[in-house]
Amino acid sequence: RYQESLSSMVLSEENIRKVVKARVCSMAIHPSESTILVAAGDKLGQVGLWNVSCGTEEGAHTFIPHSFPVNCMHFSPCNPAHLLSLSNDTLRCGDVTRAVFDEICRSEEYFSCFDFLEENACTAIVAQWDGPVAVVDRRTPGLSSELSADIGFRRTRTVHVHPLHRHYFLAAGSMDVCAFDVRYLKAKGNKPLSSLTGHTKSVASAYFSPVTGSRVVTVCADDKLRHNNNTGRWLTRFRAIWDPKQEHCFVVGSMAQPRQIQVFQDTGKLLHSFCNVDCLGSVCSINVVHPSQNILVGGNSSGRLHVF
Repeated sequence: RYQESLSSMVLSEENIRKVVKARVCSMAIHPSESTILVAAGDKLGQVGLWNVSCGTEEGAHTFIPHSFPVNCMHFSPCNPAHLLSLSNDTLRCGDVTRAVFDEICRSEEYFSCFDFLEENACTAIVAQWDGPVAVVDRRTPGLSSELSADIGFRRTRTVHVHPLHRHYFLAAGSMDVCAFDVRYLKAKGNKPLSSLTGHTKSVASAYFSPVTGSRVVTVCADDKLRHNNNTGRWLTRFRAIWDPKQEHCFVVGSMAQPRQIQVFQDTGKLLHSFCNVDCLGSVCSINVVHPSQNILVGGNSSGRLHVF
């Protein structure tokens, strides 16, 4: 049934739109079941919002809340009008109804990724490019974090919070993928709860599975899964993301010709390839899947989004 649902998802010309000016670095999809609203962040600091359901030229709007690449974005789980976006130097909360992007946190260190620690979206774990992680609480005044913790990484590219036990988070960096407990974080001397070893080159991302969190999917430059992840300097690095509706399946970009987005089972079996030789002629490094609908969005290096 799942494979049938994937096969029913198609790409047409009206569902392709250049939403931001430059290379897509991050995306988020709104959980609404009535409207398809996609956000994309690019290399120049632009954030584009596209109401795909609108079907007209007025459906897309662009904002410039950042001066550096938009590395990570999430819609707030408790306020549907809020879109949080992270750039190298700042975390902002955008009210999409008012087009105002308020600053939440600012740092001299380069930020790379963030995730909410609580369902109310008040606290977040934020990764820094040079290794440490920070805890941010939106309720406290000022723009500094509550805590900066050295976790022993030389590079931290992604952080991800466990879906059930939200005090656990996953960090991925150079060749490291480790789980930590945020309750015991301190400035220095942090030891991981567990380490996932085996990668021989740099890890681009690591995410817990969406239902139980008992699995982790990683993307690494060592091309495991017999999957070509060598995107080069002009493409955003791949991130394999779980389908939030399906505990055992994940989506990842591909270097294969014809251009496609692939769905794998956690066994490594290829379940489906999203492709359309007439409409999809580029690599979609960044992808996002709707939490309840059969909708997949792929973003490419020219700022174009493709909605299956």
